[in-house]
Amino acid sequence: MKVKFTLSMDDLTVDGEHYDAVTIDWITEVAQEEVLNLSQQWITSQNFLTQRMIGLSRVGESSLTIEPVEEIEV
Repeated sequence: MKVKFTLSMDDLTVDGEHYDAVTIDWITEVAQEEVLNLSQQWITSQNFLTQRMIGLSRVGESSLTIEPVEEIEV
């Protein structure tokens, strides 16, 4: 299935630099099981982002939105 991820982070530190807010979004093809696994990890891991993003040492607030993308037939 094709899904759109939107990651929003506030009050973060990357490579020693402070940023008020950063939003990253991307569309990718993933299996439904992967989406469920990612959602579960996001909810249960307190340092989910800092473990996965190089240079990210601190995040104040963050949110991850996962939405299905409708494919338009041509």
